[in-house]
Amino acid sequence: MSEIQRRVAIIGAGVSGLTQAIALKTKLKFHNFTIFEKGPEVGGVWRANKYPGCSSDVDIHWYSLSTDLYPYWNKSHGLQPEIQAYWIKLSRKYNLYPHIAFNTKVLSAEWDDAKQQYTIVAEDVFSGKRTMSVAHVVISALGILEAPKMPYEIPGIRKFQGASFHSAQWPSSIDLQNKRVAVIGNASSGAQFVPSVSEDSSVEVVNFIRTPTWFNTRPHIPYSDTAKWMFANIPLVMRLHRAWIMFWFVAPLHLPMGDKALQKQRDAMTKYILDNAPDRYHSHMIPVHPPGCKRTVADSGFLKSLCRSNVTLNFDGIAEIVENGIITKTGEMLPFDVIVYATGFIGKQERYPMHVRGLNGTTVQGYYDAHGGPTAYLGTAIPDTPNFYLINGPNTGTRASALFIAEVQVAYILQLIEPVLTGSASSFTIKATPTDAYNAKLQDELSRSVHVHCYSWARTNGTDKVFYPFPWPSTVWWWFLRRPNWDHYMAVGAEKWVWARRIKTVKKFLKCSAVLTLLWSYISGSAQQTWWQATTITCGYLSKFAHYNYVK
Repeated sequence: MSEIQRRVAIIGAGVSGLTQAIALKTKLKFHNFTIFEKGPEVGGVWRANKYPGCSSDVDIHWYSLSTDLYPYWNKSHGLQPEIQAYWIKLSRKYNLYPHIAFNTKVLSAEWDDAKQQYTIVAEDVFSGKRTMSVAHVVISALGILEAPKMPYEIPGIRKFQGASFHSAQWPSSIDLQNKRVAVIGNASSGAQFVPSVSEDSSVEVVNFIRTPTWFNTRPHIPYSDTAKWMFANIPLVMRLHRAWIMFWFVAPLHLPMGDKALQKQRDAMTKYILDNAPDRYHSHMIPVHPPGCKRTVADSGFLKSLCRSNVTLNFDGIAEIVENGIITKTGEMLPFDVIVYATGFIGKQERYPMHVRGLNGTTVQGYYDAHGGPTAYLGTAIPDTPNFYLINGPNTGTRASALFIAEVQVAYILQLIEPVLTGSASSFTIKATPTDAYNAKLQDELSRSVHVHCYSWARTNGTDKVFYPFPWPSTVWWWFLRRPNWDHYMAVGAEKWVWARRIKTVKKFLKCSAVLTLLWSYISGSAQQTWWQATTITCGYLSKFAHYNYVK
């Protein structure tokens, strides 16, 4: 089947979806794909989150696409407008815009086993008009934390008469000057925008904190014009800088840590918090849960902003939200003009947000429910769901950048879909047995980690299954996904591909055998006998290989 007849659907035009699209064009020279994006522009999380101070938690050169490093980043950690501009530039460079259906939300994808393709139903977010299309491969790049979580469990949340919004839905027209602002939550987003909005001394900020978080220092260090020039003009300098970030700041975080090392880490982080936070908050600022149990917050000025006279922390708890403010659990009434909810996101992994049906009526959410929560093979493939792949799926969270995780998965997915796109196979489906074996090993490793000692959005309600973290170092992640284990997949319509692989393998074996035979015959002087031995081994290998069967 030709390229024109084979079609790929990518769901989401965020960092992962764009990375997948770029790889399709550059690695496979494949252009018959559509990216479905419910928003009006590319960028995903960097399009949606526009609150003041929004930036990357990791060094920006490590967060850049490895194939498109950018020499002109302004600081060590990129701000939201700069990062989104980077992805817009890449989308234009690779001519991705003609492939993107903006303001279009995918509602369902159902597999037709007879036709070996998916039927996709999508909806225009404004008009509600629905359209149908087909795709032979579906790649889910929906993102991890994409739906803002509002704390509707707080009584009276809808009573407030002033301006109120989630940090991920920051209004461009909001003016906080001379306003009393309540900030609910102090995790990653809250810790980024509180320092920014409180720079104006006329803005009075009260930050309500239910559970304290661990902080690591993340100073934003500007790049000089000289450094930018060197990155742009001297070969390898930028890549060496990126490698330096990896080895000095990322890699040490992935080394195995014993009890003494963990205690040392906890002591260091405790000291950092106490050294930078005002004395009056010391008794409230140190978390009970161990570091790593929940997401560690990158401190780029939050703790120091607590020393400002217009910033106050409140640990009393919220009893009720009323028309003009907040009543704490101590009974105190605090008036506010604005409430900002920095309350995080709904973990998309816990409940898959769209209907996907594969073989035998199996759905992605049904598979999750049957296994106590989000479950997949290498966070990428799901049994009975042919040619359907997840980027940033269950248990793919490491301390490396999300872009690194996505690039590794994209390279793995390319190997799986290339035979389909070239017409050498119709579909590949991960088997249940290797999926179960992988997840049993993964959950066993997680059972000995810090994640069992606390509750967070990364645990499934009801079963307490830990569905987000990857328990091993990022290098192990790369190793697992460096190439597919084809024994673990069931192929359909792949006879041509199977024989091509067999011939390729035999050629490699014969070439290696010939070289070793000639070398040994030269050393031993018994070329005839050695050649006969090599031929016998080769024939035995071919006989064994001929019975190797993974084709349905």
